[in-house]
Amino acid sequence: MISTPLLQLEDVSKQFAGGTLALDHLSLALYSGEILCLLGPSGCGKTTLLRVVAGLEKTDQGLVHFGGKDLADVPVHRRGFGFMFQDFALFPHRTVAENIAFGLRMAGLSRSQQETRVNEMLELVNLPSYGKRTIFELSGGERQRIALARSLAPKPALLMLDEPLGSLDRALREELVEELRAILKEMKVSALYVTHDQDEAMALGDRMVIMQRGHIEQDGAPAALYLHPATPFVARFLGLTNLLPATPSVLGVMTPIGPFPTTAPVSTGQVTLLIRPEAARLAPANSQNSFGFQPVTNSQAEILLRGRVLAVTYHGSYYRIEVDIKSNTVKPDLPALVFHLPTLQGNEHNPIPQYPDIGGQIDLLIDPRLATVLPYGAPAP
Repeated sequence: MISTPLLQLEDVSKQFAGGTLALDHLSLALYSGEILCLLGPSGCGKTTLLRVVAGLEKTDQGLVHFGGKDLADVPVHRRGFGFMFQDFALFPHRTVAENIAFGLRMAGLSRSQQETRVNEMLELVNLPSYGKRTIFELSGGERQRIALARSLAPKPALLMLDEPLGSLDRALREELVEELRAILKEMKVSALYVTHDQDEAMALGDRMVIMQRGHIEQDGAPAALYLHPATPFVARFLGLTNLLPATPSVLGVMTPIGPFPTTAPVSTGQVTLLIRPEAARLAPANSQNSFGFQPVTNSQAEILLRGRVLAVTYHGSYYRIEVDIKSNTVKPDLPALVFHLPTLQGNEHNPIPQYPDIGGQIDLLIDPRLATVLPYGAPAP
């Protein structure tokens, strides 16, 4: 990857009528051939950012450069960018081939050049014989592929995608996101991809940018963000909800459920302890103790945690288990902890896993290496 960004936003702000600050002094870089996913809750500014890059919105301040050129006075149709949206925006009165050829015709390509390029695009999206079909003859997934083919046909300098898979069911989204990444990489297209689905962003993006209230909360590779969230907000948004208020102690941090060892030094003041959902395993039957809900450290430096099962949900390779660890020594407003425990193998006559029933007691061993100390943040609502 080259060191000079293809697209660069510097100190960009955008405020709408009524005082809504959509972008707040935001700076961002996209490199050639990179797929950058913009992720965040509704209203965080990700679609506004896309519209600013496209030229559909003017900034109140800041610079937008592409290929080293200031885009401030470049109109939308001269930027050479491609667009793909959730509703696909296909022309219902045109055939598949005519939809794909639309941008090529606008660019002045000859009929033979259009036909050649349309056939290339249909091959690319694995629909080679669909050119003469109408839009009404296509499934949702096929329409998504045709919309992608139409966006890529003019060879855009940058492709911008705004929730393009949002209207599809989850199984189809999971299938198409892999195809979409493969196609973008094959075409060596630089892409800005807006979504609110963290799983989709992790599977598709080279980098993820998590936004909140018009600014960037964290920017990095998907694995880096998941393994090392910078703030409690990022952790919660990525589905990591085991967040406990904590204060530094001699061996690590002190939490409402007791002391917890940490490997990294902890700064002074209040912090947040993140315990990953995969940090737990079922304790052996001989791990009984007399501490009630109070955790203790065993000889293998794992934390023995006793709680009561609130909910169990089957997810194929693991069970999602909510555990209530409240006691007289724990704050009453402490949320339940969520752990992912592997599916235990039964036999063909009794495949039920050997986990306690809802309401039953459960003893878990927590690996402190799968816990991270984060800056202090308010508990999840």
